Amino acid sequence: MKTELCNKLCIDLPIIQAPIGGAAGAALAAAVSGAGGLGTVTTGSGGRVARERIREVRAATSKPFSVNLLMTYSYEDELEVCLEERVPVVSFFWGDPARHVERCHAAGTTVLHQVGSVEEARRAVAAGVDIVVAQGWEAGGHVRGDVATLPLVPSVVDAVAPIPVVAAGGIADGRGLAAVLALGAAGAWIGTRFLASEEASVHSYYRQRVLDGTAADTVYTTLFDITWPAAPHRVLRNTTVAAWESAGRPPSGERPGEGDVLATSSHGSTVVRYQSTTPRSDHEGDIESFPLWAGQGVGLVNRIQPAGEIVREIAEDARRILRRIAADS
Repeated sequence: MKTELCNKLCIDLPIIQAPIGGAAGAALAAAVSGAGGLGTVTTGSGGRVARERIREVRAATSKPFSVNLLMTYSYEDELEVCLEERVPVVSFFWGDPARHVERCHAAGTTVLHQVGSVEEARRAVAAGVDIVVAQGWEAGGHVRGDVATLPLVPSVVDAVAPIPVVAAGGIADGRGLAAVLALGAAGAWIGTRFLASEEASVHSYYRQRVLDGTAADTVYTTLFDITWPAAPHRVLRNTTVAAWESAGRPPSGERPGEGDVLATSSHGSTVVRYQSTTPRSDHEGDIESFPLWAGQGVGLVNRIQPAGEIVREIAEDARRILRRIAADS
């Protein structure tokens, strides 16, 4: 099961836990890394929070892990902390990381960049990134491109070889991992499956919707645009989506319930309708109306498990499938 991705990241299994918004905390990242994959934490609240989470992960595991940086927000302080703390891996999304690559390498940090097209992949490699994550249209959360995983991954692999490519979008079990390895990917980037992990910091209602969801329940839209405007994403259908559709899909400023306060967090911050916020375990209020991020692989997620068990199960199932294929050939 070792691939070039494993060699580059010093991990045992070619599985990366995607940065699933506010659910991607230190406990989840440490559990995934501890099981042999690469765990990822998100920060999103400035340098102080980034430093705290990095140190929380390090206190729980000595294995490599990643910090994800969203380039749509102010992320420079977080990046500075990552480099000061000598974080093993940094992944960038939704922007051009070119100006940061040299600094990351000087700090001993491996650079991943998530892309949605062959052209964006080529630009990332030209900028010096070490690993490309090719995200298909099936993915949950924010979606960079409009090409499905099956055609995108081999096209990116061909375009950027010998740079390792990680496949993202619609992968939730060992069959998906085996499939993308057969496409030439060096590993899989998995998000929705980890929403059902014990360590994910998600609201119980949201987790249950993921467990009950099917691919047909997901919607590709730009509806949840407050704090991240005009960015396509995939969510589970809910009353916010249904009311907007029933109103004729009006533009921002004319949508039903704009400005409604949906919930508050344990820190006292509020969430309003159409805000791009992950429903966390500390939110109280109308959780059903939040964006319920999920990819089309959601129908393959049917039980709550420890994150480490998820990693090992996916890897073992993929091994079994690949062995069977090899034996049959």
